[in-house]
Amino acid sequence: MGRLDGKVVFITGAARGQGRSHAVRFAEEGAAVVAVDICEQVPTVFYPMATKEDLDETVALVEAVGGRIVARVADVRDRAALQAAHDAGVQEFGHVDTVLPNAGIMPVINEGAQHQAWSDGIDTMLTGVWHTMEVCLPSMIERGRGGSVLITSSAAGLSGIGLNTLPGQAAYSAAKHGVVGLMRLYASQLATHSIRVNTVHPTGVNTPMVVNEQYGAFVEEFPEIAGSPNYQNPMPVQLVEPVDISNAIVYLASDEGRYVTGVTFPVDAGYLNR
Repeated sequence: MGRLDGKVVFITGAARGQGRSHAVRFAEEGAAVVAVDICEQVPTVFYPMATKEDLDETVALVEAVGGRIVARVADVRDRAALQAAHDAGVQEFGHVDTVLPNAGIMPVINEGAQHQAWSDGIDTMLTGVWHTMEVCLPSMIERGRGGSVLITSSAAGLSGIGLNTLPGQAAYSAAKHGVVGLMRLYASQLATHSIRVNTVHPTGVNTPMVVNEQYGAFVEEFPEIAGSPNYQNPMPVQLVEPVDISNAIVYLASDEGRYVTGVTFPVDAGYLNR
């Protein structure tokens, strides 16, 4: 028996990185998966984003561990597209009771299209989180069986960490802080429905968002920034693995975390405790 048997999880940003890891770990624990990703390049993002082929690979990996999955291409900025993905999942699996608003971008070293970088960051990582919650919550409340919402924030959502003050970085920091406010509001309002809402705050994670040629070139050009003590974890690890975040989220989504709500949950190798 898995820790998540009978649960259905809705995951945004599921084509690769943390979202893919969450999909596989939830499937390993017995959950059915509704996987969503934009599968398209946002022009203000400096690194290559996930593709439809990446989303197909997530499907294959979930099925390889015996999981069931519905995958849809949808942009979290497009509420109607998210609604269609949610409805497809409910048609297939009957309900959604765990929501992982995980889709994120990092337009933080892009010096062009600055106002658009701000808009893309906020629309994806703050408005997109709100869209995801608002699409999934009505059916969860109506079902009356409780549930869990676990929002991907960042260590940067609880600190002033940042590479610069360009609009893309400002949007990233603002959005990652902003979802904490959403979490606290919804945790308070949804407790009577036994729906728990928490944020998870990783340090740097070994995903294509930070491990890519473009970011590597930036680090080489400005080693004093990325090599600053402000970017070092106290524990002797430079980047944690996606599964480290997934394992924390599995706990919070499972019955083991049934009374944990309204918390900011760091998985940060001690970064915020320096």
